[in-house]
Amino acid sequence: MRNNSGHTFSIIAADVEIVGNLSARVDLHIDGKVQGDVTCGNLVQGEGSIIAGKITAESAKLSGHVEGSIEANDLVIEATARIMGDVVYSNLTIAPGGQIDGKFRHKSSTGAPTIARAPIRAAEPLVLGVDSKVA
Repeated sequence: MRNNSGHTFSIIAADVEIVGNLSARVDLHIDGKVQGDVTCGNLVQGEGSIIAGKITAESAKLSGHVEGSIEANDLVIEATARIMGDVVYSNLTIAPGGQIDGKFRHKSSTGAPTIARAPIRAAEPLVLGVDSKVA
């Protein structure tokens, strides 16, 4: 099929289950189940879809269940998405309600992020007297 911009894309319908890796040079719309890795240009996952494997895509818009790692430059996690796996991204959008159980890493990160911290000062001791009240 061709979309409005003239690019070719393929649809995996809701009643289709694929066991094995899926690699496409075209964009994919997956409404069915895939047990294996998915590699493609642009991926759109429907709400009822299940992908059990690694996803590698230029862009991905996920609305279903994913059990596996995800690597995408532009990643959109919709409110109905349930992700169990680590995520590597360049641009990330998570809709309210979207759930991810895994680690996030920006593609430009080469290691653990560095966090600038203010120096820690010792606190003054709290001294309570006879007339002091603690609420």
